[in-house]
Amino acid sequence: MATTGTRKTAEERRAAVLEAAAAEFALAGLAGTSTDDIARRAGISQPYLFRLFRTKKELFLACDDRACEKIVEAFRRAAADAEPGHKLDAMGTAYETELLPDRHALFMLMQGYVAVSDPEIRDHVRRKYGEVISVVSELSGAPPDEVWRFFAYGMHLNIVTAMDLGAIAGENPVVAAWQESIKAS
Repeated sequence: MATTGTRKTAEERRAAVLEAAAAEFALAGLAGTSTDDIARRAGISQPYLFRLFRTKKELFLACDDRACEKIVEAFRRAAADAEPGHKLDAMGTAYETELLPDRHALFMLMQGYVAVSDPEIRDHVRRKYGEVISVVSELSGAPPDEVWRFFAYGMHLNIVTAMDLGAIAGENPVVAAWQESIKAS
């Protein structure tokens, strides 16, 4: 159904809420984020927020889903354009160039990992992470040990990026070497 003027469809409003919520959750996590802040950022009322998502946890999990979907989409595009035997490298490059620069998405993923003390969130995040692993494995055709290294390197990149570790490269030669290695890859 087409919209006229500035009226948004329910799907567009839901997407805007997910974007606003991911930004808020990325900064303060599940426990530290208020639904009032999310509603304000999204430009909607808090009661409307709860019409779209019954609970804050449901919204948090939807944001985790969205972050994982963005990763899978980037990996699928990269693998589709890569030659056989180079798909894993192409997915790694896509992660570094498309996904790591999006700090909200990176922090949202990390907040999902932080919140796994809640069994429902743990089960959800574990399942979504497992799905990403399966997609990488299928798309790359790489053996399990190479997929393991791919994810280990990616997690390390997450930490380095989140902390802006490059800021201390001038005073730490190991970090400086890592930064050069990342730039060269």
